[in-house]
Amino acid sequence: MFDPIFDAVGWLIAWIYSWSNDYSIAIGMMAVVVMLVITPLTLKSTRGMLEMQRLQPELRRLQIEHKGDRQGLNEAMMKLYQEHKVNPLASCLPLLAQMPVFILMFRLLTGLTYRPSPDAGFAPKHLAESSELFQSLVGKDEMRSVGLDLAVTPITVMRENFAQGLIYAGLVAALALLYFVQQRMVASRTVSPTMSASQQKIMQYLPVVFAVFQVILPTGLIVYYFVQAGVRIGQQAYITKRFYGADDSIGRQAQQASAKAREIKDDDPKKAKKQDKAGKSEEFTSKRVTPPKNKPGTQATPTTPGAKLPPKRPKPPQR
Repeated sequence: MFDPIFDAVGWLIAWIYSWSNDYSIAIGMMAVVVMLVITPLTLKSTRGMLEMQRLQPELRRLQIEHKGDRQGLNEAMMKLYQEHKVNPLASCLPLLAQMPVFILMFRLLTGLTYRPSPDAGFAPKHLAESSELFQSLVGKDEMRSVGLDLAVTPITVMRENFAQGLIYAGLVAALALLYFVQQRMVASRTVSPTMSASQQKIMQYLPVVFAVFQVILPTGLIVYYFVQAGVRIGQQAYITKRFYGADDSIGRQAQQASAKAREIKDDDPKKAKKQDKAGKSEEFTSKRVTPPKNKPGTQATPTTPGAKLPPKRPKPPQR
């Protein structure tokens, strides 16, 4: 069903190889092409995300106002989105687009080094048999480029020859570093009113953990992600300049709104605590009435419930 799509992408990578004669360049250029296709979606989703962040104070007030009323909260939020013409799903576009692209590139790159049996040579898929890329791979057992075999996984090389595997491990470590830099660029300009410091740290290091798992993937796919991460860093620099460059830019407004929403979040428990204390003080106020000061010849009578009256003095005997 999807073979025509795979064949079209295979034709493109074969065309790039025809003038570069290098597997890494062909794979890297494919990463650049994919990023160029996704960039308009990324810019659109970034603007949508910033527009959502500008509404954070209003959303926070709605959450406080409709606390315990999920249906009322959803209706109020949808009305707010309609008034400001904001699409809450706009920020999901790149994520939705990247998943099929990941599947497409994974199948294509692994198909280049497909083996009908463990001892057989390569039988590349999704390539025209007349293409130079097909002819350079068919029947071979290696996909050599820049001193690396792009057909093997780093973990396999490290098991067979640890010293040689360190080069492959270094590529994975460099990829993790690029992911870390990219995530730092995003985190430095994003203030989430609902995310704690520990959650922000987890989100910052999560891409690094993802990079470590690349040791079980073919090295050709790691080269693809490496180039893609480099392009993403440039893309994030452009987003920072475009959306956060001026003081009145949409990015700066979103940052101020997120900070304001965080203040509302922090103040709410304090106000609730004060109200709770005030309620308790009113509930447990003593009902004791302070007796008036004794006047000469008089004695105060206690009015506290349950208190005993003082004993009466006996009358003096009459003479």
